[in-house]
Amino acid sequence: MNKDMLLSAIEEKRTELLNIAFDNGLTSPLAIEYSQELDRLLNLYEDLHIRKTKKY
Repeated sequence: MNKDMLLSAIEEKRTELLNIAFDNGLTSPLAIEYSQELDRLLNLYEDLHIRKTKKY
């Protein structure tokens, strides 16, 4: 997945999460599921596009 596609998926999932949380509450099972999916996307972005550019 290229960087632009991943960023687009992150923004889409973030919007979905906000809508779900607004309708069902932040602690609803569905909001938690969407939050975990967003976390996975953010972690993938970090692994692919941030960590590889850092030098230790």
